[in-house]
Amino acid sequence: MKKILGHPESLHKIQTKYCGGCGHGVIHRLIAGVIDEMGLRDKTIMTHPVGCSIWADLYFDFDTVQPPHGRTPAAATGVKRVNPDHLVICYQGDGDMAAIGTAEAIHAANRGEKFTTIFVNNAIYGMTGGQMAPTTLLGQKSTTSPLGRDADEAGMGYPIRVAELLAALDGTRYIARGSVNNAANVRKTRQYIRKAFEAQMSGIGNTMVEILASCPTNWQMDSLQAVEWLEQNMIPQYPLGEIKNTLSEAGGSK
Repeated sequence: MKKILGHPESLHKIQTKYCGGCGHGVIHRLIAGVIDEMGLRDKTIMTHPVGCSIWADLYFDFDTVQPPHGRTPAAATGVKRVNPDHLVICYQGDGDMAAIGTAEAIHAANRGEKFTTIFVNNAIYGMTGGQMAPTTLLGQKSTTSPLGRDADEAGMGYPIRVAELLAALDGTRYIARGSVNNAANVRKTRQYIRKAFEAQMSGIGNTMVEILASCPTNWQMDSLQAVEWLEQNMIPQYPLGEIKNTLSEAGGSK
């Protein structure tokens, strides 16, 4: 019998440390599957920072680099410039990319650094205690916004749409936003990841895939409630789809 599906070679066979219902495990599987399909396991390097992303090196069976919190794009820039024939992935969470690492992310994207960012947006700080993140929705409760995020009276500001922000920069070539809330969106997100990786390996500029994921532990919900909350609240705030696609103009495939 022909085997058509199995455990990705790019993932170690170990028990997960992520909380039940967390989206990181599904996202890891998508990344590993695409890398295997493209035959790039021996030519892949991932940079991943502090936060839930810090555990990535436990699961991926290829080279990884762990920079300080927020400095992942700077590290990815150096890694890609030294290894231009490698697939370089910048794996970041919302607290990392949209807060402490915003400057690095924006300037790397604006320079057109030829790596791909996988940006996991679960609208909260995960590992450090469930604090409000730049992506936290208005009205959403966290340990630092126990009454809900308030942009006006409490001066907490508004949720940042990172994909749209980076899409406005000339150095970006492909920006998409997917989700792992159901099978259909998982398949679409996989396609976005594949496009971004193919663009990078074709020598095209900066690419990013933002992925909406749930955090049941810090949202204080069970897994099913968290998926429903994501669908009802996050997707309207962060619309899914390709935000920017200039691959045909840049010589890539659509």
